[in-house]
Amino acid sequence: MPRYFFHTLIDDDVLSDPEGAELSDADQAWDVARATAGAAVRGPDSGRLVGAILLVTDAEGEVVLEFPFAEALTLEPEANGRPH
Repeated sequence: MPRYFFHTLIDDDVLSDPEGAELSDADQAWDVARATAGAAVRGPDSGRLVGAILLVTDAEGEVVLEFPFAEALTLEPEANGRPH
């Protein structure tokens, strides 16, 4: 299984994910990014995080996707967990 890394970009700061997660594909990485961002922006320190971005990279360091935390506020999951 491929390994994906979820780095958080907040303003000029980068919080690196040194361990990553083994996931089946980029679609599952998107699901994890949405869930992670959604939980964070609904948490107690959400003010600063609304402008943050999850930068998802593969094991070679190539960017797979960029997920803005603010997008998690606008996405409503369907029964299968994917947005409509």
